[in-house]
Amino acid sequence: MSLQANVEKNIGLLIILTICVISVGGLVQIVPLFFQTSTTLPVEGLKPYTALQLAGRDIYIREGCVGCHSQMVRPFRAETERYGHYSTAGEYIYDRPFLWGSKRTGPDLHRVGQRYSDAWHIAHLTNPRDVVPESIMPSYPWLAENDLDESVIQQRMEGLRYLGHPYTDEEINKAAEDLKGKKEIDAVVAYLQSLGTALKGI
Repeated sequence: MSLQANVEKNIGLLIILTICVISVGGLVQIVPLFFQTSTTLPVEGLKPYTALQLAGRDIYIREGCVGCHSQMVRPFRAETERYGHYSTAGEYIYDRPFLWGSKRTGPDLHRVGQRYSDAWHIAHLTNPRDVVPESIMPSYPWLAENDLDESVIQQRMEGLRYLGHPYTDEEINKAAEDLKGKKEIDAVVAYLQSLGTALKGI
């Protein structure tokens, strides 16, 4: 009886060999990534989100925007021609959690930063059909009415600093003040305007 037949008939041996093959394959693919600076270091010019941008990102998550908008431009011509330069690992160093997404009911937003004015974003969030008549995106008028909650921003930034985000004491201490008097829509627009702007020449 051949070795292959023995393995196929012995369930225990088959499971052990399968685990070994998967483990070796996984190690070969994953371990080198820890030594590639392109996947572990931020791209040049990338900074952690400001207090206002961070608050906007939290609202973006709260409102479920990632359910319809991805933030990952893949290296395919059809995508780079539409959205801009493909996304790189070093751009996501300060993203916790990642908001890559997998569904595009709406366009990918990873390169939306600075493409439109603040006024355009405010109009679009308040009533998308005012600027894109065929849009099926829901309206978010309450964002312009709700005051930003500044009570937890310092703790958020301290937690992120513990995880490696280079926030200074000064940035953390004035974070609550930076949010005072602002509306939720201001924070979301600040977040959107920061997306994908770290890579130059895009």
